[in-house]
Amino acid sequence: MQTREILSGVKSGEISIEEAERFFKKEPFLEFDFAKLDTHREIRQGFPEVVFCERKADAYLADIFQRLYERYGEVFGTRASKAQYELVKKVIPDIVYDEISGILKLEREKERIGNVVVCTAGTADIPVAEEAAQTAEYFGTKVTRIYDVGVSGLHRLLYKIEEIQKANCVIAAAGMEGALPSVIGGLVENPVIAVPTAVGYGVSAGGFTALLTMLSTCANGVSVVNIGNGYGAGYLATQINRLAERNRKVD
Repeated sequence: MQTREILSGVKSGEISIEEAERFFKKEPFLEFDFAKLDTHREIRQGFPEVVFCERKADAYLADIFQRLYERYGEVFGTRASKAQYELVKKVIPDIVYDEISGILKLEREKERIGNVVVCTAGTADIPVAEEAAQTAEYFGTKVTRIYDVGVSGLHRLLYKIEEIQKANCVIAAAGMEGALPSVIGGLVENPVIAVPTAVGYGVSAGGFTALLTMLSTCANGVSVVNIGNGYGAGYLATQINRLAERNRKVD
């Protein structure tokens, strides 16, 4: 049960003060032999813990997913393989796997607020962009996808620029020379989160060329996450989006 649900239940009389007190007296993490799940994270940061699946041992993964699901009624994992999906499905039959992004999740119905636009330079960047988009959606953000609008065909981006300019935040994923975030950064007033991807030949160096381009940008308002870190981009975009919507309500 979520903290806000507990407090709302107390306010409405559906949950007693004693029941709520028992909930908040629980340890701020769940400890077992191979992990300490940070169940207090949502209270501190507004986001529950998610699972980075890559390289986690089979013996641990399903148990982690099951415990988080029991705690929150939903669960989200990144960098999952098809084999890991089959493993987790044994304990959470309704778990959903997206092979493109590597996202492994089961989420509740929720309202999605605001507007974050996720762009890619090319189709090969979509796996990273989808990790970003689905992360933001899981955390309650309304996402618009605009894919394959890289600088080799700039007219494709300009065709969508009005839609991009309306966003509270823009995520731009690009490999090769990584120019897309700089171009978008020069055309919008709200923050741009640049995500370098490991797409490209030779001197693209697994995304380092795109990373250095993005870090070196002269466009204002562009921040950069690590190579391939769609999750980090989606998380940060959600924080920006929440602040924008909160300020809009105050105004």
